[in-house]
Amino acid sequence: MKRDPLAGARMAASEPFDRGRLAALLLERFGWPAFRRGQYEIIASVLGGQDTLAVLPTGGGKSLCYQLPALLRPGLVLVVSPLIALMRDQVSALRAVGIAARAIHSGQSDADKRAVFAEIEARPSFILYLSPERVQKAGFARWIRDRPVTLFAIDEAHCISQWGHDFRKDYARLGDLRELRPDVPILALTATATPLVGADIVKRLRLREPARHIHGFYRPNLHVQVQACHTEAARLAMLFQAVERTPGGRAIVYCGTRKKSAELAEALGQRFPAVGCYHAGLEPEVRGRIEREFDSGALRVLTATTAFGMGIDQPDIRLVVHYQMPGSIEGYYQEIGRAGRDGEPATCLLLYGRRDRELHSYFIRESDAEPDVKAGRWRALDAMAYFAEGAECRHGEILTYFHDVQRIARCGHCDVCAPASPHAVPLPPRAGVRPKRAPRAAAGPEPKTPEVQAREERVREWRRTYAKANDMAAFMVFSNRTLEELCASLPTDLGGLARVYGIGDRKIEQFGEALLRALHAEA
Repeated sequence: MKRDPLAGARMAASEPFDRGRLAALLLERFGWPAFRRGQYEIIASVLGGQDTLAVLPTGGGKSLCYQLPALLRPGLVLVVSPLIALMRDQVSALRAVGIAARAIHSGQSDADKRAVFAEIEARPSFILYLSPERVQKAGFARWIRDRPVTLFAIDEAHCISQWGHDFRKDYARLGDLRELRPDVPILALTATATPLVGADIVKRLRLREPARHIHGFYRPNLHVQVQACHTEAARLAMLFQAVERTPGGRAIVYCGTRKKSAELAEALGQRFPAVGCYHAGLEPEVRGRIEREFDSGALRVLTATTAFGMGIDQPDIRLVVHYQMPGSIEGYYQEIGRAGRDGEPATCLLLYGRRDRELHSYFIRESDAEPDVKAGRWRALDAMAYFAEGAECRHGEILTYFHDVQRIARCGHCDVCAPASPHAVPLPPRAGVRPKRAPRAAAGPEPKTPEVQAREERVREWRRTYAKANDMAAFMVFSNRTLEELCASLPTDLGGLARVYGIGDRKIEQFGEALLRALHAEA
């Protein structure tokens, strides 16, 4: 049978659909009473045959954006996914509701794969999951040319970008799908993509005038708390306090190194039951066992490196702790997104200290990445440090950072907006944990005078105004540490500004003169 190279796009453009029809199908086949934020808009783009970049948070229902369209027209929807376990879970869930779906992966025998291909030929509509490595095989290119494909869906699409937090070389050639089948629309899905990463995804996948949908980064059930800790004892005290006051549900404690995750598992295991440890250095069978025990609830607290988490969809994770500051806001947001997926309150606690930056700096320096990629990682680390040191609404800053369509000024459930929230982890009665906006040193300088306090508030207000005018998060202008140093040192010229922490040449060029005027304005 001859294939019309534009048949898929013509069918998509000509097929009518409306929200009521889609909502009825959503309830009938998936049991969901309503679309989550952004889902309908993304699905409408896909059904319109348009290339689409969709950014929805972890737990935001990205998979529905290709699964539901697959029910509305005959043909093959091909999904590229990075994890076999994730593919298996998706296939099981779809087949449980009567949707034809299978996966092809390295864990199958040749007979298993032949059975999958036979089922594809026998079904009018089908969802097939593949790894990025398999897409690049020569046999795949021959097979796909004459198949009735209606959509390519690229899950975890940030992996294609070297500016993303989880770049994978296997993803780098997925743009070849456009050359193989120029008639098929592409849907790129990710939970974390800044405008820079989004632009790189569009370029590498060769998307044609894509619809861009960035939705749902606001998670009102998450209490986001950031706490500076001077010492290891202070961090450990905060961690114990957090786990102790979270008796229900499960907890994940993210660590910067394998060694630290093992040490914390041992320390927590001496005080709490059902504690485990997960990192990439463990044998595959051990990692698999730990995942199963956490899934089943046999383990309640898990210490882990960032190797743990992709594809995890547990509803009752009530606590996510970052024992050390992550290397990027993208990675941080993806990891806290694993909390509270059932919509119930959950706490996300970030502990940070000055040495955290040194750890990530070492990783960047030792990397063999290209210079421009390293430069991007340095910028991402700066942004993460500024976020940790910031003092504006945490959720509001995240929404602005990712350019979500929704914006808020005060959330009412972060350490800045609601420090006394019942979901906040109280400071333990130990030295080394610094309350917000307190002096840095143990002995500390004299309390701030009313004049200094007024100056800080004036500069803070200038920062808010500048950030809003430029559609950027306030911490990306400069952090609170920078603000305090500015108001204490009172530089009078651009040379003096250059000596302040967090003020480099680019920022001086962008707003140096205006900042000096705000700093020295009359009260």
